[in-house]
Amino acid sequence: MGAGIRILAALLALLAAAGGGGMMRCAAQQLSATYYDTICPGVEKIVRDAVTLKVQQTPVAVGATVRLFFHDCFVQGCDASVIIVSSGNNTSEKDNPANKSLAGDGFDTVIQAKAAVDAVPQCANQVSCADILTMATRDVIALAGGPEYPVELGRLDGLSSTSASVDGNLPPPSFNLDQLTAIFAANNLSQADMVALSAAHTVGFAHCGTFADRIQPAAADPTMDPGYGSQLLAACPPGVDVNVAVDLDPETPKVFDNQYFINLQKGMGLLGSDQVLYADVRSRPLVDNWAANNTDFLAAFAAAMTNLGRVGVKTDPALGNIRRDCAVLNG
Repeated sequence: MGAGIRILAALLALLAAAGGGGMMRCAAQQLSATYYDTICPGVEKIVRDAVTLKVQQTPVAVGATVRLFFHDCFVQGCDASVIIVSSGNNTSEKDNPANKSLAGDGFDTVIQAKAAVDAVPQCANQVSCADILTMATRDVIALAGGPEYPVELGRLDGLSSTSASVDGNLPPPSFNLDQLTAIFAANNLSQADMVALSAAHTVGFAHCGTFADRIQPAAADPTMDPGYGSQLLAACPPGVDVNVAVDLDPETPKVFDNQYFINLQKGMGLLGSDQVLYADVRSRPLVDNWAANNTDFLAAFAAAMTNLGRVGVKTDPALGNIRRDCAVLNG
């Protein structure tokens, strides 16, 4: 049995065993992998081709798109509301301080894919930005060596985006295991989902300010490998430009693999919320298991991404629509 088949089989088993609240199951039942088969045939290939071109041009789009998807789903659900720009008297999610560090290439990935879809007459204004973001996220992960899993489609785009809605809904890098588990549980995601999804940090980067408190010589984090801490301090000395960033995974930063968990075993988790997954004995067994088995990790990650993609989904036309421009609410 090939690795891809094993991953898919494990993914199906994980999804079959997944729990979750009734509201989440109801929303998931309204999504379908074949949703666009008659509405916009070939939409997944259209998106994949656009995303492939974007990643070839700008490799950082991989981590940027994955992070954009997470930040979208955890605030008002997976409805592409994070892409909307501020206008008039309204400050959108995008301009909340917690989202200021979202890389522009994540937004551009969706915008380019949307343009490619709408260039096909039958598909114009028929595919939601939320679904395009979902497909694009899966595609960038696959392009970086991660799993290529089936995505559920049929989401509508949200009708509002406010900065206030972000507050308290995204986990900061200072969260401990209990806090991480609680904020994921609030979105019908298990602790195992949380640990798997945290491994999205196998790609992408983080700005120095998000981990500065862990590397200061006077109060160095004892869970961090001293040599790694010294490297980070050299890259991010006191007073460094706030725009300076380092790879979240110092070993294989462009490959979507289980190196994230191997790094945690070595005390080389960049953020406190990364390293706590190994430091806390309750989550350590998952870290050890996925550090030892990349196939198991990829299957668990794919299952967790499917669960994440169900969070706060809008399928009722009274609650959402298909945005003509992903960055602007329909007039």
